[in-house]
Amino acid sequence: MATLATFQSALVASHVPRMSSSSLPRRQRAGLMVVRCQAKDGSEEQPQATPQPPKPKVSTNFSDLLAFSGPAPERINGRLAMVGFVSAMGVELVRGDDVVAQLVNGGLPWFVGTTVLLSIASLVPLLKGVSVQSKSDGVMTSDAELWNGRFAMLGLVALVFTEYLTGGALV
Repeated sequence: MATLATFQSALVASHVPRMSSSSLPRRQRAGLMVVRCQAKDGSEEQPQATPQPPKPKVSTNFSDLLAFSGPAPERINGRLAMVGFVSAMGVELVRGDDVVAQLVNGGLPWFVGTTVLLSIASLVPLLKGVSVQSKSDGVMTSDAELWNGRFAMLGLVALVFTEYLTGGALV
């Protein structure tokens, strides 16, 4: 043990330049020895990847999915509004009917059918535990879908309100 301490002090002394006691760090002035070592070539430890935080579990409970702050209501409403706005404008361009006339002239069964189909298609992946954010990348993100749905909801309400005020189709 004494030879190891002698070797370490000789090693440190040979690599530490001579300094006055006032310029030495406080630990060395107190008689403490600082020893540094390096790993041999090829035995360096690879830096470990930082652990990812655990993904929050997505609830597959039907009432949690359809809760006010759940993942389904705004997405379903937004998807329906996007389809509804484009359909309303398309039928208005072709036939010249306003939105209320479209619903009265055979559009109500199409509205109900589309609502049921899109609602089921939106709920099935959520009931399987697939989150909306896991499928979003590039331009088609889940946030972009939310914003497009919000604008479509506003557009559909503005279209109906404008047609009500003018008394006829917008286009």
